[in-house]
Amino acid sequence: MNALFKNYINTFRGLSTEVWWLALITLINRAGTMVIPFLTIYLDEDLQFTKPDIGWIMSFFGIGSLVGTWVGGKLTDKIGYYKVMFFSLFLTAVFFVLLQYATTFNEFCFGIFIVMLVADAFRPAMFVALNAYSKPENKTRSVTLIRLAINLGFSVGPAIGGIIIVSIGYQGLFWVDGITCALAGILLLNVLHPKKAKILDVVKVDNPVSAYKDKAFWVFFIAMFIFGFTFLQYFSTMPLYYKDVRMMSELDIGLLMGFNGFFIFVFEMPLINWLQKTKNSKIKLIAIGLFLVAISFFLLNVTSWIWIVVIGMLFMTIGEMIAFPFSNAFAVERAKKGNQGEYMALYAIAFSLSHIFSHNSGMQMVDKLGFETTLNMLTIFALVGVFILWVLMKILKKEKETQSK
Repeated sequence: MNALFKNYINTFRGLSTEVWWLALITLINRAGTMVIPFLTIYLDEDLQFTKPDIGWIMSFFGIGSLVGTWVGGKLTDKIGYYKVMFFSLFLTAVFFVLLQYATTFNEFCFGIFIVMLVADAFRPAMFVALNAYSKPENKTRSVTLIRLAINLGFSVGPAIGGIIIVSIGYQGLFWVDGITCALAGILLLNVLHPKKAKILDVVKVDNPVSAYKDKAFWVFFIAMFIFGFTFLQYFSTMPLYYKDVRMMSELDIGLLMGFNGFFIFVFEMPLINWLQKTKNSKIKLIAIGLFLVAISFFLLNVTSWIWIVVIGMLFMTIGEMIAFPFSNAFAVERAKKGNQGEYMALYAIAFSLSHIFSHNSGMQMVDKLGFETTLNMLTIFALVGVFILWVLMKILKKEKETQSK
């Protein structure tokens, strides 16, 4: 056990102080986003919206995310990542608190659009900051540390969120979300000020390549959209599946989703450290991760045994543990040939587009086809994504051979 603990600690060595501060800011921010996992249940039970209406609201969630990510990428290239992150955190705090007062369908569509527009401008800026604060050899581990912070926050958030809902209701979640975003902004202002932070990897490209002209990156983009589409079902369709089919309470759902974050917090860094030593390509590892996500949906239709939801969650968790860090690292690596903000925005936009189509499609399919058929279709779609990643491996191999001539 002592050797295991030392090996675990060693996986964190060599990361810069700035990356650790960025991880702490992310932890505080993500611990507060406890509204999101319960959003579909809140819209269903408290506001009495129909499932198709909830689907459309979640599409506005995604449209806001897409626009915010695109704007965040453009602003990052123009005014720098620090200003974008700071204003994103503080404005998100204000709009999260105001969102609780939206009660009609139109109000909530507009409100969630504005919240996500402001909140997701943070993402490309954070990726570029992470790139700047990391040594080239530490990129994947730095990304993994940020994901650990996200998932530790996400393991704490839903569990606390479930308790808040049971004790004081959904309105308390909006206040906690707003306060934690503001706290993250204050911490950013104090510890990552440009005059204090140390840049470790300055990337200057004389003739930057546009991310929109990078064909291989577009194939990667499609695969990431499919990954996002299937993965995001765990934040909209699946909570309703747990409630309506498996008869789980909000507290049980919060604990199950908390298990996801806690498992990632404990095991992701050692897993990524080990996978890096296997010398497998990043794309191959992403494909393995997406395959495990496909299996997680397939298992739920195999048996009515209640604990299968935990096993399904475990497969999904391991899948995202592999796919997210290596996809992020691939995007960061590819971004060095062009405008970094543009590349990282396009990477994040793949997930924003997933938000637009994933939640809405999931809700519409559940409403018209039922949960069983929906889960089967999600399994097949994830496997299509695995095939596209296999095609990308072939493209990159050919690209490498051409460059070496």
